Amino acid sequence: MENRLPTSDQNFVESLIPQRSPFVMVNEIAEYSESHLISGFEIKEDNIFVQNGIFQASGMIEHQAQSVALHTGYKYYLLGKDAPTGYIGAIKSFEAEALPKVGDHLKSEVTILNEVMGVTLVNIITKLNDVEIANSQMKTVVK
Repeated sequence: MENRLPTSDQNFVESLIPQRSPFVMVNEIAEYSESHLISGFEIKEDNIFVQNGIFQASGMIEHQAQSVALHTGYKYYLLGKDAPTGYIGAIKSFEAEALPKVGDHLKSEVTILNEVMGVTLVNIITKLNDVEIANSQMKTVVK
């Protein structure tokens, strides 16, 4: 399977992460490098994190974590290997300035700060219409 970036091929994107519907919170890869990824996600009415038309903060955290998983998954895809399962090891910080609503399209930028022995420290900024609405720093662990 060959896929060039950017891509919003849902089957391809889902093949890179361990989550499955209805728990998928990413649907696009816009950019990738060894230390960087930009993901996208369109919020739909039937999303499990939507309440009264608003995408909740817990959904934002999951979207950000899945963006990190997407980075790992794409890296392994380029190497011709199956992606490992990963977990959130710790959330050092999370701030949400606003919560998006149904129909909004999120863009999240993942920056790898440090990666040692399967533990990755990342910074994630989520934007809506080019305005930052959330940011976090978390550690993820690869199984």
